[in-house]
Amino acid sequence: MTTTTTAVTEPVRANSPGTAGGSGRRPGRIRRIGLPYLLLLPALLLELLVHLVPMVIGVVMSFKELTQFYIRDWTTAPWAAFGNYKMSVDFDAPVGKALLHSFFVTVAFTLLSVGLCWLIGTAAAVFMQDTFKGRGLLRALFLVPYALPVYAAVITWVFMFQHDNGLVNHVLHDQLHLTDKPSFWLIGDNSFYALLIVSVWKGWPFAFLIVMAGLQNIPRELYEAAALDGAGMWQQIRRITMPSLRPVNQVLVLVLFLWTFNDFNTPYVLFGKSAPEAADLISVHIYQASFVTWNFGTGSAMSVLLLLFLLVVTGVYLVFTSRGRRTADV
Repeated sequence: MTTTTTAVTEPVRANSPGTAGGSGRRPGRIRRIGLPYLLLLPALLLELLVHLVPMVIGVVMSFKELTQFYIRDWTTAPWAAFGNYKMSVDFDAPVGKALLHSFFVTVAFTLLSVGLCWLIGTAAAVFMQDTFKGRGLLRALFLVPYALPVYAAVITWVFMFQHDNGLVNHVLHDQLHLTDKPSFWLIGDNSFYALLIVSVWKGWPFAFLIVMAGLQNIPRELYEAAALDGAGMWQQIRRITMPSLRPVNQVLVLVLFLWTFNDFNTPYVLFGKSAPEAADLISVHIYQASFVTWNFGTGSAMSVLLLLFLLVVTGVYLVFTSRGRRTADV
């Protein structure tokens, strides 16, 4: 009788809540799996509210003839279909020609800025790998341009680029005598170089920070073995440092490209609402088309075209970099 009772009750204990292997553990397991998603829910909702909803509204606005006459209620604006897009890509018309010029200026500015930021940041990071007195202080000083607020930093450059009493003309013209007369940096062709200088100045510390973090993962034994084999500094950088930094550089270049191509704060603070033709970046151009001429439909269409262009470039870049990574692994 005792044996029968034990045989009957043991399966019940095995299936009872809280026992090992029982189904009562499933709710707890489900709660543990669902907890991360529950914690991410506020961020996802905020992302939906801040980014996705305005993006959808902007796409809808690009198909409407939305001008200053319909600001009070933009939903009543007439439907334009693809009219705004046709106007934007009609490069024989004034609107399309100005947009194409702005696009080429932005491409040239982005390539130069990203290339210089990466080059200066990588060189500084490699230099900082050696131990010397004051290295920590110098690292902190290198990160100052990245830590400063954008508006405060760019406004300082505005004063430095002033024609009559700016520091740049004082050094180049009054002290070094490199120019025949003080230059205009915020208007004319020199505005492109002024914008490039400010962009590189505030962007290269980010590249320096990322590359310096990537260098920490390279074993020092590789350099010691290369030195024993007779490899010099440049051979070590070429054969060890750069291949090891390939994954870091792939992400770094993409992030710098997206940030620089979409940069609005720097040219807006540097030049104001109307940037010079030589520094007419596409972000400022879209702002002028939307908030200066009050043609929000055309400005929205330009924004959508910019988004599509960046998506295509990002996709192609990721495909080629992933293919190159697989080839290098093989």
